[in-house]
Amino acid sequence: MIVLIIIAAILLIMGIIILIGKGDNLIAGYNTASEEEMAQYNIKRLRGLIGSLLIILAPTMFLLHRESTMTTTWSFLAIVFILSIIVVILANTWAKKK
Repeated sequence: MIVLIIIAAILLIMGIIILIGKGDNLIAGYNTASEEEMAQYNIKRLRGLIGSLLIILAPTMFLLHRESTMTTTWSFLAIVFILSIIVVILANTWAKKK
């Protein structure tokens, strides 16, 4: 239980750091991209997208904290999976420069 609370707090803190613009190196793939690849993305949109994802995931951790049933676990995994797909699609369309 304590572990889930710690993970939720870490996700929340990381999301806030990314949203205020101080955590670009926390965005997976962006920190290791070349200058040409970085130039293809609108960093403000990408920050908003990734930061929002982390902040949304933090309270969903409490789904697992409240009840430890198989249904809750599968619900959490489904939420994470769907949100991840949405973020990948938006990162490759909406957050790219035209």
